[in-house]
Amino acid sequence: MTDSPRGAPPGRWVVLLASAALARAYTLTVLGTVFSAFAIERIAGRVTYASILVGLCVLGIGILVARRKEISLVRLVPTTVVLFVAWALVSVFWSQDATSSFWGWVSTASLAFLAVTIGHVRDTLQTARALGDVMRVLLSISLGVEIAAGILLDMPFRVLGIQGNIAQLGPVQGIFGTRNLLGFAAVIALITFLIEYRTQSVRVGVSVFSVVLAGGLAALSDSPTVLVLAVAVGIAVGALALVRHSRPEGRSALQFTLGGIVVVGLTVGYAARHPIIAFLGAGSDFSMRVNLWNTMVDYLRSKPVQGWGWFGPWNPDEFPFSAINYGLRTSHATGLNAYFDVLLQLGWVGLLLFTAFAGVALVRSWLDASERKSVIYAWTPLILVTLLVDSMFESFTLFGFGWLLLVLCAVRAGQSRSWRERIDVVDAGPGTGPGAESLPHAPR
Repeated sequence: MTDSPRGAPPGRWVVLLASAALARAYTLTVLGTVFSAFAIERIAGRVTYASILVGLCVLGIGILVARRKEISLVRLVPTTVVLFVAWALVSVFWSQDATSSFWGWVSTASLAFLAVTIGHVRDTLQTARALGDVMRVLLSISLGVEIAAGILLDMPFRVLGIQGNIAQLGPVQGIFGTRNLLGFAAVIALITFLIEYRTQSVRVGVSVFSVVLAGGLAALSDSPTVLVLAVAVGIAVGALALVRHSRPEGRSALQFTLGGIVVVGLTVGYAARHPIIAFLGAGSDFSMRVNLWNTMVDYLRSKPVQGWGWFGPWNPDEFPFSAINYGLRTSHATGLNAYFDVLLQLGWVGLLLFTAFAGVALVRSWLDASERKSVIYAWTPLILVTLLVDSMFESFTLFGFGWLLLVLCAVRAGQSRSWRERIDVVDAGPGTGPGAESLPHAPR
């Protein structure tokens, strides 16, 4: 693609790639593809899914090139994201299977690139609206196939892993493959639908239908993590509302107080973990997870600093995943904890980079949401809270739509709370700082 001669209008392909209509269609396509990855792979194969991602990455490069004049290079990707992805790439060199590890990294980097592209062509409201539209469709499809399998036809849909248990009130999986992944997706959708309602982005009837749909499927998933996520998000909503309605001069003290309460709460929660687990009825499940995590730590002792190399989801034929599953007589596809998974694959260096990457994004987005007037800015920290809490029980934030949302939220947070913004403000002159309430990249 070449630039038009000076003074001449840009070519029609450049205009198309830089258009708001294409940006919206691109965002919907990326979110729809990544959130329905399991169904696509089961129905059309992994090669089909990979081909779609390649096409979206190529199109994303074209979009960013066409919009290069409105994108600041230093604000393109948060430094912590770059460092984490770079360390994952370096780990390929000491992996037991460099080829498999490299392709696992390519998948991770591709989804990160798609998230970066969305973060620079859509603002927060547009992103939440696109996610809401996608989740309404996917959750409706999930409910439809569950009704067909469990009530109308009374037979499981094995190609999608649907057992047809909706008549017994669950657990259901929908088109997401597992009940835990459905519950996780439903909670993310529920947050998005409630933000849509508060911002009056859709009609009231659509909002009510969406909230009932997401809440119903979250309950029918019978996932033990859904209740934990709901409590965590509820506490975050209350704390954020308290901060937003406090006086500006006392806001910093309140933030530090809330931070202290969180630390105390986590300590008490860890100390009382056994009664909590018994109350949730997840004793056997948690015991299985503890055995898995202890085994992962045992294998980590061989390579504590650098880990065993990045794969993302486990390759059951590769060491140490094969040895862990063989020793436990199981067939785990992940470490069932994002933090332990990063620790096993990337060592302590990788874990420090991951926690810095996620933690900085959460702090930035939380501070931004506590100071801005519009409720739309609460979407990013609430999604991050969901991702980070779920990471204690699953590894969904390391691949698929969990990883996409994590990077997207980090990009979104870095656009308003970063040293890069000061550079842009100096270059652009006065009156361009974060004080303006208008959203970036508004529709043209």
